[in-house]
Amino acid sequence: MTPEDRTIGGTVVREDAVRPRTGGWRTGVKPIVDFDRCVNCKLCWVFCPDSAVLVTDGVFEGFDYDVCKGCEICAAMCPVGAIDMVAEATSGA
Repeated sequence: MTPEDRTIGGTVVREDAVRPRTGGWRTGVKPIVDFDRCVNCKLCWVFCPDSAVLVTDGVFEGFDYDVCKGCEICAAMCPVGAIDMVAEATSGA
């Protein structure tokens, strides 16, 4: 690596950073949203400790289940009750 290739101050560019996939060990529940009730306040996005809330151009779009751990904070913060926690689908016969 040449000195010109180094980022001053150790800045991480979001698009270049590896996003760890940690949702495989969710607590047994996952959030679902009723978009008819959602008021797009984005409190779920503000409080999500895992950055699992998807927002594009300022609009809430859903959840990234690859990183969501089922902590239920989003549902607790939703002022209109648009987010429900549902049991994770189980595999088997």
